[in-house]
Amino acid sequence: MSGDARETTAASVTAPPEKAQETAPEQPGFHTRLTAPLLLGSLLNPLNTTMISTALVAIGHDFGIGAADTAWLISGLYLASAVAQPVLGKLADALGPRRVFLAGLVVVCASGIVGLLAPAFGWLIVSRVLLGIGTSAAYPAAMAVLRDEGRRVGRRPPRPVMARLSFAALGSAAVGPTLGGLLVTVVGWRGIFAVNVPVAVVAFVCALVWIPADPPRGTAGEPAPRLALDPLGIGLFSTALTVLVFFLLDLAHPMWWLLAPVVVLAAALLWWQLRCRTPFIDIRMLAGNGPLARTYLRHGLSYLLIYCVMYGFTQWLEEGRGYSSGHTGLLMLPMSVAALVCSLLGARTKGIRAPLTVACVLLTAGAGLLTVVSGHTPLVVLLLAGACFGIPQGLIGTSNQAAVQEYAPAADIGSAAGLQRTAQYIGAITASSLIALAYGQRADDGGLHLMAGASVVLGVLLVVVTVTDRALHRAAR
Repeated sequence: MSGDARETTAASVTAPPEKAQETAPEQPGFHTRLTAPLLLGSLLNPLNTTMISTALVAIGHDFGIGAADTAWLISGLYLASAVAQPVLGKLADALGPRRVFLAGLVVVCASGIVGLLAPAFGWLIVSRVLLGIGTSAAYPAAMAVLRDEGRRVGRRPPRPVMARLSFAALGSAAVGPTLGGLLVTVVGWRGIFAVNVPVAVVAFVCALVWIPADPPRGTAGEPAPRLALDPLGIGLFSTALTVLVFFLLDLAHPMWWLLAPVVVLAAALLWWQLRCRTPFIDIRMLAGNGPLARTYLRHGLSYLLIYCVMYGFTQWLEEGRGYSSGHTGLLMLPMSVAALVCSLLGARTKGIRAPLTVACVLLTAGAGLLTVVSGHTPLVVLLLAGACFGIPQGLIGTSNQAAVQEYAPAADIGSAAGLQRTAQYIGAITASSLIALAYGQRADDGGLHLMAGASVVLGVLLVVVTVTDRALHRAAR
């Protein structure tokens, strides 16, 4: 995108540039009290996506089930999040982000209580679905809160503020395996669910006190967003995705007949989205906005590979290598540290293409390294493999977030941010399916090598998608 186009995008979010120059010093905005609850709320979803990785084996042992069944704890959250993120993003744009943010935290509290008291495995799936819905409100609502604050003070949100929001999400996802291992060791796997309650309560109180009341929608000369959620589109999307997950999670004994309803539902969804005035997924906008569509594709592919390691590698460390949950969490620490450091470096990088290219190459190299590890591989090689995935995790998150800000329509930033997370969750669902196919009932060397080999192929595809994206070349200048 050219410099002129970027200036036009910025102007659509804020007041005219001359006004921003006059008012920014007197009305800095974006104070710590505003951003603190946003950061707390935004860390809950990514934290829970990775924190459970070191609890899956313990949960499976308690309920007498294998890796193919515990994969539903991963897919359940992602199914709910994939649908809820864009829906709650639209609600934030139409009803006000503060209202949506607070309502989401209430659902998070309920999910933590259900998981803490769950008497059977099915209740854990219910808890994860509620958790996916509740935590999905935070990120798109936070982006909308910052947009409203930018309009109030007459300037776009500063890059350091956006970097802190990205760092909260990436940092919490990165430390999730280590924190999860600590909780499982100290209080048991139920602590993975219970820890959400105090965090959500603190975030709720801070948001209630420090986030200003939602301004009337349609300020700054723009029409108020209409509350049009497209329930048919939501239903078709969620049903098609759910049926697809049922197929993917049992690829060892594939139920081929499930593909027929998937195809029918997908065709009906496409037909309806092209005819609906306010579609759940704006197919026409994505078709006409190639850079944004490719950003979603790149984001989904990247996190497919990242989550293969986040869940598959950690399960192998426990069952294939014999480490405890606590030791596995510590072994994932280099990956966590690398992700944290590189998320800060990525936030300071002006370009998009270079960090994404480095990240994609490292993901492919890390997957290649996992194809040769075994139960006798030296510990230092296992630590190196984790770091190879930590560096891309930090760079990809910040770079693709910058790309969404660059290419998405400013008035729809909430729903655009939600669709970015939807792409991420679809990648995670695919990863859980690949893990279930590779491992079956137990994570062993052969399953790890199968998963890693598939990841190498996908990594090469990701490199090609990234280096051939002309929009990234223009954004890098």
